[in-house]
Amino acid sequence: MTRWLAVLLLAVSASTMAAQRVVSLAPSLSEIVAELDSADLLVGVLDGGDRPLALKDLPSVGRYGQLDMERLLSLRPDLLLLWPGSVGNAQRQQLKGLKIPVYVAEPHSLDQLITQIEDIATQLGRPERGVKRAAQLRGRLEALRQRYRRDTPLPVFYQVWDRPLYTVGGEQIISDALAVCGARSVFADLTLPAPQVSVESVLQRNPQIILATDQAQLDAWKAWPQLAAVAQERLLLVTDKGLERPSGQMIEATARLCGLIAPDR
Repeated sequence: MTRWLAVLLLAVSASTMAAQRVVSLAPSLSEIVAELDSADLLVGVLDGGDRPLALKDLPSVGRYGQLDMERLLSLRPDLLLLWPGSVGNAQRQQLKGLKIPVYVAEPHSLDQLITQIEDIATQLGRPERGVKRAAQLRGRLEALRQRYRRDTPLPVFYQVWDRPLYTVGGEQIISDALAVCGARSVFADLTLPAPQVSVESVLQRNPQIILATDQAQLDAWKAWPQLAAVAQERLLLVTDKGLERPSGQMIEATARLCGLIAPDR
């Protein structure tokens, strides 16, 4: 059986059980649905930042951590797309009691993200779109890995916030993006998604590059000239917000990150 015949048979099977009224409970998941050209199936979204143009007129079911359960129920969804961090634990338990099918997405790597995009396409009854999108993303990701691979990864500190000081742990998807770029988070040994760390621990681990999304936060590190990143003037500003949204566009956001870290490759 050829791959495309298998996809066709899967599409026929999926169409008989596909969701028709979908509510997305994370902006990244809403974006995935839009990337799959399936925004017509969405009846509501959880807000958090700017929406893709295709979703601008959809009803809102709340914001991060503030799900409007009554509004959600009024939309009569037959599928919920959930990123666990977007809804508080108490409301997640409420969702379980509703008996509405839920697809939970929490990718810890870019490969997992691509697989979940395929899975979501199947949930939507459009698996062939997932297969096509996944093939494109996997090809691009492998090309990035080949281009930026290093025998010895560059030690990087990725700063999420400064007061208190937060970074990304080894199981956070941004750490995997760093690995694609031939780098390694100096806190990759920590398992929490966003662990709190100290200035002293950053000094001890002595990253060659410090990344942050705020220039003032980067400039503050100049107070420690003994840091390799400061001495080498490698305090790099990440202006791209795409790394914060694990959807298909994150692969290109990773490409831009790689270009920032290693512009000579």
